[in-house]
Amino acid sequence: MLVRGPLLLMLLALNTLAWGTPIVVLGAFKLVLPEGRVRRGLILRLADLAERWTAVNDSLFDRLLPTRWEVSPVEGLRADGHYLIISNHGSWVDILALQRIFHRRVALLRFFIKQELIWFPIVGAACWALEFPFMKRYSAEYLEEHPEKRGTDVATTRKACQRYRTIPVAILNFVEGTRFSIDKRIEQESPYRHLLRPRAGGVAHVVAAMGDQLEELLDVTIAYPAVRITMWKFLSGRVPLVRVDIRRRPIPPEIVDDAINEPGPARDRFRQWLDAIWEEKDATLHEMLRSERKGEGCTKE
Repeated sequence: MLVRGPLLLMLLALNTLAWGTPIVVLGAFKLVLPEGRVRRGLILRLADLAERWTAVNDSLFDRLLPTRWEVSPVEGLRADGHYLIISNHGSWVDILALQRIFHRRVALLRFFIKQELIWFPIVGAACWALEFPFMKRYSAEYLEEHPEKRGTDVATTRKACQRYRTIPVAILNFVEGTRFSIDKRIEQESPYRHLLRPRAGGVAHVVAAMGDQLEELLDVTIAYPAVRITMWKFLSGRVPLVRVDIRRRPIPPEIVDDAINEPGPARDRFRQWLDAIWEEKDATLHEMLRSERKGEGCTKE
């Protein structure tokens, strides 16, 4: 179906416009509302609108794509809880997949995005309205000349996590920091077959700032067997299968410590914990990519 990709892309854009516009308009009231019950109610209402956007996206995928979804069953998640979600990252399709499998099962997924994207039409302003934290990244050369900018990402994370204490939230972190590719794996000499080295910074900031409130870690592994995934392949119906493995992990109390953000024994313990998860994830992903075994198939959780 040659028109499937362009048609689906157009419908997704219209859906984004339809739901993104009221989110931006209502979100503008945050500029004049003080912290408190009314502002919290507005943020929850905006999150509900975003969840409706996800629901329409999922309906379009079900109607227009032949993709089969195999998702490991996970029970007992709470839409009013606080979760940290980590995942491998191979494509922008990952975000659509994660929104699908966690839709209405946990709170609206929020993740750290680049400051420049705030100017992206509708989407950038909507992310601001929805309390997505924007991160401004600096090069090593720039930080050498402007050392006062060091630690701004930590400050941004702490500010975001302070707001998240008052609302249900699921904080998503792609631990590799960028999309996986063979070239990147070779360049950084990653010891993993299907993953880049995990970057501890983002997860450490969230654990240190909110670890006492997070209910658990949701460790997600996404696989696209038999295809080198791209967004266009997905939208044009050339991704026959998406496999998703979800593992619930407790966050050890001993790593909930501000010290994990600085070099030292606490950070070393945190790195060991994260590296062990990543080694297991690589083995899981290897099996998911090569196995023809059918899992718990579902098109909607």
